[in-house]
Amino acid sequence: MKRLIFLIAAVALGGCGVETASTAATAAALKKQELEQSKKTLEQAQQKIGQAMEQVQQSQQSREAAEK
Repeated sequence: MKRLIFLIAAVALGGCGVETASTAATAAALKKQELEQSKKTLEQAQQKIGQAMEQVQQSQQSREAAEK
């Protein structure tokens, strides 16, 4: 009888470990998705900044050409 109780307790505790590992894996996957989305957002922001800088340079060149 003691062995049966021990076996049931071991299975129950083992199940908790699996659930904890599964939860940790899910949290890690979510963090990875957040990181990838953040990288995408950063790249888009850098592109927009680059485009804005090009427009400023073009405007400046146009003004300089008009002054000549």
